[in-house]
Amino acid sequence: MLPRAYWKGSLKLSLVTCPVALYPATTSVEKTRFHLINTETGNRLKQQMVDVETGDVVEKEQKGRGYEVAKGSYVPIEKEDLEAIQIESNHALDIDSFVPRDEIDKRYLDRPYYIVPDGKSGADAFAVIRDAMKDKDRVALARIVLANREHVIAIEPSGKGLIATTLRYPYEVRDESEFFDDIKTPKISKDMVELAAHILETKAAHFHPDKFKDKYENALKALVKRKASGKTIEQPKPVERSDNVVDLMDALRRSLKGGKAASARSPAPSRRPRRAAKKSARSTARMRKAS
Repeated sequence: MLPRAYWKGSLKLSLVTCPVALYPATTSVEKTRFHLINTETGNRLKQQMVDVETGDVVEKEQKGRGYEVAKGSYVPIEKEDLEAIQIESNHALDIDSFVPRDEIDKRYLDRPYYIVPDGKSGADAFAVIRDAMKDKDRVALARIVLANREHVIAIEPSGKGLIATTLRYPYEVRDESEFFDDIKTPKISKDMVELAAHILETKAAHFHPDKFKDKYENALKALVKRKASGKTIEQPKPVERSDNVVDLMDALRRSLKGGKAASARSPAPSRRPRRAAKKSARSTARMRKAS
């Protein structure tokens, strides 16, 4: 059974329209979470909003939004004020353009969602839009309003449905030059680079997210289970950090040896049995000739 849709509206490509529903593609339900408790009574705590000037507790019906225009001075923004901002993307995913997938900078990718047809009436239009995007290998850019904010969203086909990913705006992405400009450019020998490249080859693999293991989450669950059963928690020994200066070339060579040793534990299929078989066949033929 599908969870409750996060957003419902219509997907529009020019004059072609179909009703769709949007569902979050990720979840954090399985993550271990803690509650705040009173360490003396063991009871759970609840948080309260407090007026910073009077110190009085503010009840739920007294809470509202405000924008600070000067120090300590706020313009109140009512729910009706936000609802007055009516833009088309409130209830429609109107595709603006189609762009090559490799042109989308990964830093702009935010949250993924699944898009599915909402009802049977728009199934044909949905399939037409999805299959046309598959043929052109392009990503659609549209706009959508989620949680009262408008987002640019990238839509691409995935199986029988569509995957939509909200994109960050340029003002949300930090300029890389602020971080990279001060990185020094030392002179590295070609041998070092080649050694590092060999190490990369020994660790070459394919992307299999099913092999990702959340070690910290597993450790948390084990910790809770051990604590609940009344067992003591042993503190790990502090890790000693070495201040020795590492010879980079030596470290690369030793790393490469380690990579070869690791690959030797699971060698590729050997061709020696074939050679042995050929030698056996030749000796049998010679014996027949001799006889």
